[in-house]
Amino acid sequence: MRRRVLRSLSGYRASLMNGFFLPRRLGRTALLRYAAVLDGQTVNLHAELPAFVTQAETAEIVMRRGLRRHRRPARVYPDPEGPWLMDAAVLLGAEAGGVPVGRGRWKLSLDVRSGRRRTRLPLTLAEPTAPRKGVTGPMARSPLTAHRYRLGRTVRGDARVVCSKARPVAEVAAVHIQHARIDVDLRVLGVRATAPWAEVVAAGRRLRCSLAETQPGIWRLEVPLAQMLPEGGRPEHWDVLVHPDRGAPLRLARRLHDVQAPGRVFTMRKILVSPHRGVLMRIEPRYTPAGNFRFTCSDGDRAD
Repeated sequence: MRRRVLRSLSGYRASLMNGFFLPRRLGRTALLRYAAVLDGQTVNLHAELPAFVTQAETAEIVMRRGLRRHRRPARVYPDPEGPWLMDAAVLLGAEAGGVPVGRGRWKLSLDVRSGRRRTRLPLTLAEPTAPRKGVTGPMARSPLTAHRYRLGRTVRGDARVVCSKARPVAEVAAVHIQHARIDVDLRVLGVRATAPWAEVVAAGRRLRCSLAETQPGIWRLEVPLAQMLPEGGRPEHWDVLVHPDRGAPLRLARRLHDVQAPGRVFTMRKILVSPHRGVLMRIEPRYTPAGNFRFTCSDGDRAD
């Protein structure tokens, strides 16, 4: 019932926007021809200014939520065959050195100045920009903080940035594969982690591991390869669970990227180790289709 009500309201909202507001506002606002968040934290904008704008020296993107305002420069220039155009790239998030937007909806507008004259134009998003298909695509979350920034529209068609705080994640930062050792660097985002610990788990088996902080926010796991020899001769699949200060454990993964097929792109080499005298074991670190980090351990040939 709730889904049906939400679908009905969404359809009514879209009908009101496209059938009433947008036709009455076109020609009086800056019309966005392109709007996307490509790297998870930078808003890329390209807009066509209304015909009555015939002079423009400088321009600024204004992000507004309640009484809070943030401004960032934009580039305006004339099109020899049409109206003035605007380009802007706005980095989001104080941690990245960008606009310190917090959780919520931030409305976008454009201030255009020519001499002492200033004109404020709403930024209208008539049609959302469709992402291009390929090996890479737009990132859903910031690679630094895991916060989510997405573009939306008000019922009047005005563009806005919707900011959502990070969900708790354990993210692979680097994998160091040596001759007989594997270390994994990881980050814990969206949840307090002053003294996290980890465990590698397989069917019916759990091995607790400590984490060493190698630099602020980066923790290193030394994979206990000597204890991961398969039992019963069959290959075993080991996942990594990271335990923050409180809350549920987090499955170690790599999801803060723009790659469509991480299992094929982020490939790693296999190694052959000898956990016990006369015994060899093959280790294959890899990513599952869901992006989870996993080790597959199998028996190697017995050493002489």
